[in-house]
Order: sequence, then C-alpha cells, then structure tokens
Amino acid sequence: MQPGGFMEYIPRQLEKTVQEMCRQFKVTLVTGPRQVGKTTMLCNCLKEKYEYVTLDDMNDLSLAKSDPALFFKNHTLPVLIDEVQYAPELFRYIKFLVDRKDNLGLICLTGSQTYLLMKNVSESLAGRIGIADMLGLSLREKNDVAFSRPFLPTTEYADERSKELKPYQNIWQAIFRGGMPELADPACNWEFFFRSYVKSYIERDVRSLLQIKDETLFYRFLVTLAARTGELFVPNDIANSLGISLKTVQSWTAILETSGLVYLLRPYENNITKRTIKTPKLYFTDTGLVCYLVGWDNPKVAENGAMSGSLFETFVVSEIIKSYLNAGEDTRNIFFYRDRDMKEIDLLILKNGVLYPVEIKKSARPALEMAKNFPVLKTGFDITVGQGCILCLAEKRTILSDTVSVLPVEYI
Repeated sequence: MQPGGFMEYIPRQLEKTVQEMCRQFKVTLVTGPRQVGKTTMLCNCLKEKYEYVTLDDMNDLSLAKSDPALFFKNHTLPVLIDEVQYAPELFRYIKFLVDRKDNLGLICLTGSQTYLLMKNVSESLAGRIGIADMLGLSLREKNDVAFSRPFLPTTEYADERSKELKPYQNIWQAIFRGGMPELADPACNWEFFFRSYVKSYIERDVRSLLQIKDETLFYRFLVTLAARTGELFVPNDIANSLGISLKTVQSWTAILETSGLVYLLRPYENNITKRTIKTPKLYFTDTGLVCYLVGWDNPKVAENGAMSGSLFETFVVSEIIKSYLNAGEDTRNIFFYRDRDMKEIDLLILKNGVLYPVEIKKSARPALEMAKNFPVLKTGFDITVGQGCILCLAEKRTILSDTVSVLPVEYI
C-alpha cells in the first residue's frame, strides 16, 4: 500500500495523534504542504486496516467526481483517500455515508490545498471529522527522539526532556536543508528538489487557486516574503516594493498561510493595555525553502549572512510549532510581544492561564540581559507570568535567575 520511495521511512510523531483521531472520529483529515510526508506516514501507521486510494490516479479521480456512490462501492471501508481536494464532490457523499454508520475511523483523507478543503469540510463534515496539520520533519524525528510533549520553558518540562536529550550535530546544515523528508537523504540534490518544488507544487497549486497570470511576479513575491521571514508582516511595504495592490499581497499571503507554507504569529494583547502592536510576524515553515528562495547555496552563507538571526528564529519557531501540531495541540496560544516602546519578546506561550516568555538567540553565550523585556509582562498584563527561557546555541542548560533559564535548541 505504501507509495514508492527511495529511503527508509522516518517515523513521525503525528502518527499517535492521527491514530487517536481515528478512534474518536468517523473521518480524519491530515493537511499540510505538499511533500511533507502525509501519505507516507498514513500508509505506514494505517496500512493494516485501510485500503489506499490516490486521486492522482485519473480513473479513480474521474469516478470520484462523476459518481461518488460508485466510487465507494469500489473501495471498501475503512479507506484512505489521498489528495481529496481534487474531488470536492466526495464530501457530501462522505457525510451521507458516515451518518448511516456507527463505526469510527471509517475514512482518512489527505489534502494539500487546505484553502479549498476547509470550505468543503465546514459545509459537509462539521462535527464528524478530526483534523491534523502536518509540517516537515522535526529535529526530534530526524534524530529518533521519542519525546513528544509540546515545548514549554518550565523546569518540569526541561527535566523530563533532558532524559532523552541527544546532541544535534550540524545545526546550520539542518537549517539549510530544511525539513522535507526527501531531503533527509544526503544523496538528494537540494537545489534540484527545491527548484522542482517551487515549480511543480507552489506555483501550480497557488497559481491555480488565485488564477495568477504573471508567474515571474508571483515568484518575486515569494522571494520578497522569504527575505522577510521572522519580521513584522507589513503588506503595504511588500505591495510598494513589488508594485502590486495591497489586496493582492493579502490574498496571496492568505493562500500561502492556509497551505502551510508560511505561519503568521499573532501578537499577544488584552484589554488592559493599549500599547501593544497588532501587526503579526511572518515565518516560513521550512527554512530550506527560505534559503533556496533568497539564493543561498550552502550552510555557511546561511549561518554568516545578514539574515542569519532571522533564519535561526524562523527555525526555532517552526520547531516549536511542529511540537504542538505533532501532539495534536492548538498553536493559537503561541504569540509574540511588541509594544510601542519597541520592547519585544520573541515568543509567548499561554498554557493553563500562565504566560511563558521565550527569547530566541543565535548566540552560544547567552546573558540575562537578553531577557530584559520579560518583566514588562508583569506590569502590562493582569496574568500570571511563568518561567521564561533563552533558546539558543549554548552547549548546556543553565539557570540565570529564579525566572530565566538557558535552554539549548536540543530541548525543543
């Protein structure tokens, strides 16, 4: 049942979450960017029970679109349907089908064009479907680390994480290559992969959704966004630099966000203070794609270039986001802080009514001064502030004060 491949399968931490969803819902949907390993993962963790059908097969696609009832007569439940966005006609019949049965875990779906998928899901399968978002390989997965808790900068978390700690070698090589499973094979040509990825997947999928006529302009838009990863997302600046409308920038970015290629990190705010800004920060979810789009061709350029701090921050944020998605937890409680006085905290994680601050630094020698903005949370917000940390390239965990610790990136 597993699709063809050229390398040994790397187990994914999302497997457990998907299996739990299949035990709780009649339908499970796994979404995410193309080539992050959705199909391979499902074929490995569900292969004992589910028939595999791909709508890349023109015969199955034609039948799914023209006669959904006959399609399901030809494929026995439980079934795994790959690239379901190609046949939106299936969704209404899936609702009809599962409403007639009491069994759970009847159908598992994958899809890459989340923008279209969620429209059909909300109209047809609300309340009947579990949804899991998937990104590329995490460093935990690449290094065979079984620890699966979402990152949190607490002593309890760090103590537990330290029991399964592995030193990560060649961090900048990992940042440069990114998290696409195919690139975990050192023999896979990085430039060939991303050139094909941009052409075959990003431009085809996104341009088909937006009916973009100027392929060169859209590519320039991607490059412009990549050069601003880790920065405040200011659509007007991007529109002016490219000579396109504000509406176009917002529309194109929304598609990239729903496709899982970029992540907009929202600022933390509440009704008590009016000094916080409302502009989100934009991060690419794969640092390898960033390096390709901005024209770097080796890890040293990425490590030593002017963007190295933003790239490292993008890498850390994406790893933390993966730790939450893989555990099936919500990422909407992850924020950043910035106010009109230009005081900024890279990440705020809200958990059980407690706000945990995180500063991300490329440095291998962090100092308490790097956490100088943490106290603003205690004066500006009516909320409990928990232990904070500096995530960085230090070699070991260190306690800087009663409320601030240093955690190497291995602790994510």
